[in-house]
Amino acid sequence: MRLDTKMLCTLAVMSALAFILVALIQIPLVPAAPFLRYEPKDVIIITAGFIYGPLAAFAIAVVVSFIEMITVSTTAYWGLLMNIISSTALCCTAAFIYKKKRTLGGALLGLIVGVFFTTTIMMMWNYIVVPIFMGIPRAQVVPLLLPAFLPFNLISNSLNAALTLLLYKHVVKILQVTRMMPPADTKKQKKFNLGIFIAALFVILTCVLWILILRGVF
Repeated sequence: MRLDTKMLCTLAVMSALAFILVALIQIPLVPAAPFLRYEPKDVIIITAGFIYGPLAAFAIAVVVSFIEMITVSTTAYWGLLMNIISSTALCCTAAFIYKKKRTLGGALLGLIVGVFFTTTIMMMWNYIVVPIFMGIPRAQVVPLLLPAFLPFNLISNSLNAALTLLLYKHVVKILQVTRMMPPADTKKQKKFNLGIFIAALFVILTCVLWILILRGVF
């Protein structure tokens, strides 16, 4: 990834936008583990990864996680560690696969693999870190893995993947209008994909319904 002034400015703006989303939106999803909160910052980080590659996604993930730690976070260095692992696992995986196959299918594959990869490894890291962070025996964390940590990671990562599909082109257009990215080649522009739009909305609706179920609304 070659860095230039315009790219650095764009990455800085996207980092700021990701942090604003963190500061404004933190939603507890699972009553059994209220310290687990959904943050939509990964939508911006994935978008940066799709545009500039996995290294850009990693850089923004680290920067935003650090700023979050020293401002709005209450989990100190453990939260920093978990945020970096979670964001890089999802965003860098998706960006790496998309870099190898720059098509809609590549983006979908990257997001799907990223969601399941992140969900899997975060189960392991929650098992390792949460007992240390909360000062409780590891045996007390095991009963939370399936009813709390698994749905949280699966829902939050799926939401970020679906929102990326819906918002990616809009973010790119904004960057192009503000001349932070080169204008698109009109001959290569793809038409609106209704199937992807419906699929993304379906994933979001499913996630919302699961959140309501977990919170006892249904």
